[in-house]
Amino acid sequence: MSLKENIALLLSGLTESFSNSAFIRLTLSSKRTKSSELSNVMVKPVILKGTALLNFVFRYTTNDITKNLGIDEASLQIETLLNNDFYKADLFTSLADYSLLSNSKGNSRLLRKPASSKALPAYRHDKVKSRLIDPEHSVYLKRLGVVNDDWTVKPAMQDKFRQINRYVELVDEVLKTAGLPDGFTIADMGSGKGYLTFALYDHLVRSGRKPALMQGIELRPSLVSLCNTIAEEAQFGNLRFETGSIQEASLTTADVLIALHACDTATDEAIFRGIEMGSQVIMVAPCCHKQIRKEFNPQNSLKEITRFGILEERQAEMVTDAIRALLLEAYGYKTRVFEFIETEHTPKNVMISAVRHKNENSPSARVFERIGALKAMFGITSHHLEVLLNREKKITS
Repeated sequence: MSLKENIALLLSGLTESFSNSAFIRLTLSSKRTKSSELSNVMVKPVILKGTALLNFVFRYTTNDITKNLGIDEASLQIETLLNNDFYKADLFTSLADYSLLSNSKGNSRLLRKPASSKALPAYRHDKVKSRLIDPEHSVYLKRLGVVNDDWTVKPAMQDKFRQINRYVELVDEVLKTAGLPDGFTIADMGSGKGYLTFALYDHLVRSGRKPALMQGIELRPSLVSLCNTIAEEAQFGNLRFETGSIQEASLTTADVLIALHACDTATDEAIFRGIEMGSQVIMVAPCCHKQIRKEFNPQNSLKEITRFGILEERQAEMVTDAIRALLLEAYGYKTRVFEFIETEHTPKNVMISAVRHKNENSPSARVFERIGALKAMFGITSHHLEVLLNREKKITS
């Protein structure tokens, strides 16, 4: 077999042993270039923050460099190293050992031997943090391409599956403390392919808190049709998807309003719909903070920050979301802003969570004074959510 084929077989053994917790270690050795400072690489399993990863130790002449990678990225890294840096790889599992040998002429062979160690490794997948969403026999996860035919999560979808579970975990924590009425309703604005919509509905049903109605609002008719078909196949009777924009969707009430990664002012439109309907819970994960960035015009020392593009972008994100949180507080919501998921999984990782604790017919003028001071500091004329709320007609002292 060619080197490419043997590397593929080795990586297949690695992936299989990693998925069933039989992987012990892998070493790369026998340098292709004798003058190379990289002498060998050692790989072992590790669990960090409840996530199974592969720990790489790159041994150089004067120092070691460590990286922790998911199985897909790890496989690509090993393939690159075997093509460019090393002639030999040794894979040790509790089921069998593998040795890949190659030379400068391109010849190679892969040897399989009985396991040199029968002891199960200290690392076990069953030590990984338990997930709220069970992939076993999950019709919607299979139809959405998250799991294989045997109901295991696809390697390429591991990050997506972690993100889904983290989202459900966060929303579940809020809903438990929100004092929702019996027969509550949920609206997911900009639901897309419905990964998170389906998962939340699934979890609520399994935990005995089935909503009277859960709606996914999505602008693209093709996705609405797909999601309604999947909901029917999964027998999710109180879940349906409807075509419409966040701003114009025919929605009169929702006890819980959710919008994840609605771009720029679409997040403001989602928050506005929630406030307008008196939603008990509003949860948004903003994306693309363009509107406020264009408004920036500080006449003070803050212009030293905004003159640098990347710093201006980050500052715009913080100011935009701070004003959103304050506006929610002005309308009687207890608000939190926190990290949704680690940045290694998605850079769109800030969530605003708001639970209504006062029925405010008119917003608090005191909070708007704080908002005004913040806007003045950055030379901001208007914030889109503020415009939607039309505060001039509603403020009371």
